[in-house]
Formats: sequence, structure tokens, C-alpha cells
Amino acid sequence: MQQIFVTDRLILRPRTLADLDDCMAMDRDPEVTRYIPGPWADPEAHRRFVINRMESDFGEGLGYWSIFSKTAPKQFLGWIMLIPYDTIGPDIEIGWRLNRHAWGQGYATEAARPVLDHGFDTLNLPRIVANIFAGNDASIKVAEKLGMKFLSDEVSDGLPCKDYGITQDERARMLTV
Repeated sequence: MQQIFVTDRLILRPRTLADLDDCMAMDRDPEVTRYIPGPWADPEAHRRFVINRMESDFGEGLGYWSIFSKTAPKQFLGWIMLIPYDTIGPDIEIGWRLNRHAWGQGYATEAARPVLDHGFDTLNLPRIVANIFAGNDASIKVAEKLGMKFLSDEVSDGLPCKDYGITQDERARMLTV
């Protein structure tokens, strides 16, 4: 069972099929999925993809959380994930996707912090990575605010991307500074 996280402004609860329509609507915004390859143009393939992710068991304490504002708890802002990299692993990846109306307000960083903490403090993960497509400067800034460091340039789904990561030791040093 996944935890619920509460921050100063946000509530993160495990993502469920009740969030399907909100997730689908968010993904239909071409600006939201601009840097993310996927079946966004094919409604049936898109729906199957999202349902598959919602129904997958990624392991104890891992998965997706839907993000809501405390002041508007029914308004879906987006989601955050902590799952095996490329759904396979062995690395564990943190990622986020937010509706355009939620951009630029610090929600991604605020939502990612307790999930990152959970990965290290509860799950005792040795390292957490983020795979970010080149040009997605906003997500790169979020990764850097979380203390993640650039690891390498990669190609994922045929597109250039940048891998970021942080180890448990690096995070511990950040917390003592």
C-alpha cells in the first residue's frame, strides 16, 4: 500500500483508475507531452498505456501519486512517480508530469521532495535517477533543485535525453549542510 504525502500546499495520494480521465486530458495537451514520447495521438493506445501503468505493481512502496492542491483538493494538478527505470530497473526513477495550469508554481519540486525522501528513508534505495529529454529545461531545474546531478547524455526512444541522479550518501550530505 502506497503512502499519502502532505506538503505545505499539496496532497499526494496513490493514483487510481478514478484519475484516468484527468491523466488522459493532461496528456492530450501537446505542450505537456512535448518532451515525452508515447501513444498520445492514438486514443485507444493512450488509454491502454495509462491503464496499464495504473494497474502495474512496481514493487513495495513504489508507484504513482496524483497531486492535488490543499486549497482545491478535487483539482488534479498532475502526478509523480517512483518506479523502476523504464519500468524494468534495476535503478529506480523519479518523474513528474503536471497540467500546464500548474506549471511555474514550484509544485513539481514540492511534490518530488517527499517522494524522494520516501525512496531513501523508507525504501532505503541506494540511488534515485531521473531521465529527462533534452530541451526540457523546467524538469532539469526540478532535478537540480532536488540535488540531483547530471550523470550522462543518453538516447531513449530514439530521442536525446539527460540522466540525472542522487545517491543516498549525496542526499545525506545535502541534509547536513
